[in-house]
Amino acid sequence: MKQITVLGGGTGSYVVLSGLKKYEIDLSAIVTMMDSGGSTGRLRDQLGVLPPGDLRQCLVALSEAPLLWRKLFLYRFENGDLSGHNFGNIFLSALQKCSANYHEVIETASFVLKTKGEVVPVTYDHADICVEYEDGKFLKGEKFIDSNFQTKSRIKKTYLQPEAQPNPQAINKITEAEYLIIGPGDIYTSIVPIFLVNKIKETLAKSKGKIIYVLNLMTKLGQTPNYKAKDHVRDLENYIGRKIDYIIINNGTIPQNILKWYEDHGEKKVEDDIKEESYQVIREDLIDRSEISKDKSDKLFRSILRHDSEKLAMVINKLL
Repeated sequence: MKQITVLGGGTGSYVVLSGLKKYEIDLSAIVTMMDSGGSTGRLRDQLGVLPPGDLRQCLVALSEAPLLWRKLFLYRFENGDLSGHNFGNIFLSALQKCSANYHEVIETASFVLKTKGEVVPVTYDHADICVEYEDGKFLKGEKFIDSNFQTKSRIKKTYLQPEAQPNPQAINKITEAEYLIIGPGDIYTSIVPIFLVNKIKETLAKSKGKIIYVLNLMTKLGQTPNYKAKDHVRDLENYIGRKIDYIIINNGTIPQNILKWYEDHGEKKVEDDIKEESYQVIREDLIDRSEISKDKSDKLFRSILRHDSEKLAMVINKLL
């Protein structure tokens, strides 16, 4: 059984994991632990817990528990003192307060959700992602970077404050993986923080596993303004310390009303400028065309376009 490790967090990892769990593979996820926005950020600041949001999404993605449990872990309160909070985030935060260590938290949550595969925090240390832009602006904290919609400047430097030590299990998963899947997801808040943890970049650079990169569908204000495909790849390779083996790119048509929505928010479709002689490129229609709805209780600005988890999983599985 092939060993596959997905690196990232948020909706991107959720899409990849929920599709791949249907295949007979040894699947695991290494999750960023630097989230500081929304419900996660409030719990982190008020209770001193590790940020549960990205972890929760990966646990639910791999869950084979009854639908009610999965719905509970995704449920967001609409009003009252808990308005904007996610039940799964509260559950994991309470579990941390009642457990001997965070490994026990994950084991218990995995048991409740009957996860197929392992979810591994990249670190157990508290740290924030920091970025410096080309125009000299400096930001500390995922929530501020993720909502920095005003700047058109590119990011030139990133680091963690304070430094974070790796979870030994994360090191093992990277070392043992036959394939490492990165993306889709916001590069500087969902992906890069993983590689800023001590020893992670070095371990990945030495890994014999093939790297599969799923290119984002759209650019991201404050992170990848006006980026084309090669810009994404260049930045990512800089942080992982080695060349990507496969790049998966959507070539499906994005509906005009969706493109207009992004245009109104200062973002656009990522232009495909990758040359086949440089990389092994797979181009498929990967758009999720199911009806899009936004949770009214979710106060954050979030992308409305997604990869189709089943289409994406089929493409990845052909490469394994």
